[in-house]
Amino acid sequence: MTETINIEQIRKDFPILDRVVDGKKLVYLDSANTSQKPTQVMDALVNYYKNYNSNVHRGIHILSQEATAAYENVREQIKEFIQAEDASEIIFTANATAAINLVAYSWGRANISAGDEIVLSAMEHHSNLIPWQMLAAERGAKLVFIELTVDGQLDMESAHKAIRPKTKLVAVTQMSNVLGTINPIDKLADLAHAQGALILVDGAQGVPHLPTSVKTLKCDFLAFSVHKMIGPTGIGVLWAKREILEAMPPFMGGGSMISWVKRESFAPNELPAKFEAGTPNIADVIATGAALDYLNKIGMQAVRQHEIELSTYVLKGFKEFSQSANGKSSDKLTFYGPHDVSVRGAVFAFNLGDIHPHDLGQILSEQNIAVRAGHHCCQPLMKDLGVQATARASFYIYNTKEEVDILFAALKEAGKVLGHVPSR
Repeated sequence: MTETINIEQIRKDFPILDRVVDGKKLVYLDSANTSQKPTQVMDALVNYYKNYNSNVHRGIHILSQEATAAYENVREQIKEFIQAEDASEIIFTANATAAINLVAYSWGRANISAGDEIVLSAMEHHSNLIPWQMLAAERGAKLVFIELTVDGQLDMESAHKAIRPKTKLVAVTQMSNVLGTINPIDKLADLAHAQGALILVDGAQGVPHLPTSVKTLKCDFLAFSVHKMIGPTGIGVLWAKREILEAMPPFMGGGSMISWVKRESFAPNELPAKFEAGTPNIADVIATGAALDYLNKIGMQAVRQHEIELSTYVLKGFKEFSQSANGKSSDKLTFYGPHDVSVRGAVFAFNLGDIHPHDLGQILSEQNIAVRAGHHCCQPLMKDLGVQATARASFYIYNTKEEVDILFAALKEAGKVLGHVPSR
C-alpha cells in the first residue's frame, strides 16, 4: 500500500476525465451519485464476455469453471476488504438498496413485532428509511429518530434517549450523502447491543472512502454499492454475521437458493447461495474484483488522506467565497455539515444565495462541471435544514485542488450572471 495518491497516474486510468465539451474539460464532482470507472475495471468486464462468458455454479465445462472461480474470488476479496471472518457471509445483491430491503423483508419480518422500535438517524437516505417505514407500518412497530447537532453530527444525547429496551434494530448511515458526516458507528453499536438490539450500517457512502472493518464498526449488518467505489453498476453487497444469516428465511425463491425441492416443499441452500436466487450479475461481480484491486493498490488510508486534504481545501474555499460577499447573507455560499474534516467526508451540499440549486447545476453544467442538484433522496433532512434542495459537489480519488478552484470560479461567475454575488 502507498501512503500518498499519485493523482496524475490515477487520472490517466479514467479516460472519461479527458472528455471535452465546448472546449472545456470535464470536472466530475458527482461521485457520491456514482463514481467513474478506470480502464482496469472496463477491461475486466470485456475480458469476461470475450474469453470465458458462462454461467456460474452450474457447469462442468472449462468456461463455467473459470467464471465460477473468478466470481467466487471476488467474494474472498470483499471479505478481506471489510475484514469479515467468512466469505460465505458476503451476499451479492443488485445494490445497497436491495441489500437493506433484503434485511427488512427477511430478518425484519421474522423479528419485528407490534410495539417494537426501529431507531434511525435524521440524516438517512431514503434507501435506509422507506424499507423501515414499510416494515413498521406492516408490523405495528415504531420508528424513533436520533436528532442532529447544529453542525450536522449525530446528537449522542439523543442517541442515548432513542436506543432503549424496546429497540430491536438501529439502522444508520456510515457517512451522510448530504452532510458528509462520518458517524460513530462503534458507539452506536455499543448502545444497541446493550439493549439487545442489532445494528445495520448503510455503507454506500462510507465503504468507498473510508478504511472499513466490520470488526471495528461492531455492526451486525453492512450494506454498500460497488458503483460508488469505481466498480460497475448493478452490484451491491450485504454482509451479516453468519449466525444471523443462517437464522433468516430466504428472501427470494428460485434456482441456486435451494438444497432440494419436492412438489410441496423445499429446503434452502447453504450460505451464501441461500440469498442469491437465479443467475447472478456475473460480469459485474468479476469487474468488481478489478475495482477492489485498484483501491487496494492505492490503499484506503491513502484514499482517506487524499479526501481530507481536498476537504480542507474546499472548506477554505467556502470561507473565502463567503467573505467576498461583503457581509450580505443573501449572497453567501452556504454549505451544510461539519466544519471538522476529521468527522466528515469529501461531499458538500450547498446553496448560493437564493439561486435555485437546479439553476445553479445547469449553469455549472454549461461549464462542463458535473454536480448534483436536488434533495439527494433525503427529503426529511432537507426539511430539517429548512431548504427544499441543495447543490452538491462530491470528490473522489481522481479529483484535484485545481478542480476545486475551477468550481469556485464558476460559482462566482454564476452569481454574477444571476446578479446575486458582487464582483470583486
